[in-house]
Amino acid sequence: MSIFHKIYAWLEDAAYVWRQEIKQIVHDEGVLIFCVIVPLVYPLLYSWIYNNEVVREVPVVIVDQSHSQQSRQFIRMVDASPDVRVLCYAADLDDAQSLVSRQVAKGVYLIPADFATNLNRMQQGVVSVYCDMSLMLAYKAIYQTSVAVTQAMGAEIQRKVSGNYTVREDLITTRPLDFEDVPIFNPAGGYGNFIIPAVLMLIIQQTLILGIGLAAGTARERNRYSDLVPINRCYGGIYRIVSGKALCYLMVYAVMAAYLTIVVPRLFSFIALVQWQDLLALMLPYLLACVFFGMTVSCLVHYRENVMLLVVFISVPLLFMTGVSWPQSAIPGFWQGVSWLFPSTFGVRAFVRMNTMGGVLSDVVPEIRYLWIQAAAYFGTACLVYGVELRLSRSHAQERLVHLRKKREIRLQLKAKKS
Repeated sequence: MSIFHKIYAWLEDAAYVWRQEIKQIVHDEGVLIFCVIVPLVYPLLYSWIYNNEVVREVPVVIVDQSHSQQSRQFIRMVDASPDVRVLCYAADLDDAQSLVSRQVAKGVYLIPADFATNLNRMQQGVVSVYCDMSLMLAYKAIYQTSVAVTQAMGAEIQRKVSGNYTVREDLITTRPLDFEDVPIFNPAGGYGNFIIPAVLMLIIQQTLILGIGLAAGTARERNRYSDLVPINRCYGGIYRIVSGKALCYLMVYAVMAAYLTIVVPRLFSFIALVQWQDLLALMLPYLLACVFFGMTVSCLVHYRENVMLLVVFISVPLLFMTGVSWPQSAIPGFWQGVSWLFPSTFGVRAFVRMNTMGGVLSDVVPEIRYLWIQAAAYFGTACLVYGVELRLSRSHAQERLVHLRKKREIRLQLKAKKS
């Protein structure tokens, strides 16, 4: 065959593999759910839950053992804050804790009996704060409200005992070093703008691995010898198999990635500062790395259920290892090295810097370089493992051919004896 005919045959076989993968995505309910439905629906649900950004009017219980003017002032200021709402009063701490344990309230403010006495004696007063730590947003609202109220009451006491004559002197006394709190990259201080961009990128990787793994498990279950590569002329080469499968998932997730990174943030009014040219330069190596990584992992899947257990188990650790939910500087070196094996680590960091922090392509050059390295490395591993699977498939086909020849010879011998 000429070079032209070889190239044409290679493209024809790769196109056949691509068509078979598309058919499997459409006809396999599990693959269709994880490759199409989950990327479409799950981000909407997650974004809708955190669309409020902050928690307001968190219910708390008051245990006022002081019954003084100062304690009532503290309670009024707490109740007037936007983050906390005084639900009720309790006689003692045990009653308040029972309300928290039944999830009626999320925290307790305990004002001791000597609260007003210590303040009148110019001693430090103490207010105990008990919070339900199962929800960090509620803990943040309760704790920060108590800090703000105690600081305001402390400043008022300082002004009364200072003996100043002007407002300027009062300001210097209560706040000698002035500052302005400006939350950069997240002006609303909300949880959605903080975590949603990282989750969207992680969804791309995890659903890709799930879809490719389920497809591989189905292919093994349908094969007589549990081979990943079927016996077919078009599956006769490693590169055409890998290229056909990769092109299929790359085309599907080009649409899914555009929906997740462009449509969803704007649909819920999250921060979206990235330009489409920079996003395209990031998503191309990220999708390639995720596709080839999923193909490499899929060769280890012998049953459809295995990939679901594996991917669901590592989803939360992968989110922590990206450095978004937990500071990257606080992650041990060993786990940082483990995180480099996953495309989501560099994909999340680059996307957050461009989408949330307003960075440009030159600011994420190291992450994009690492993604291209991962894409090339996982392409090599995918070709390697599919080469092994192809040899196993050919070996089983040869064994089956030998077995059929023996059965045919036995039939011919029996016919000869009867004749």
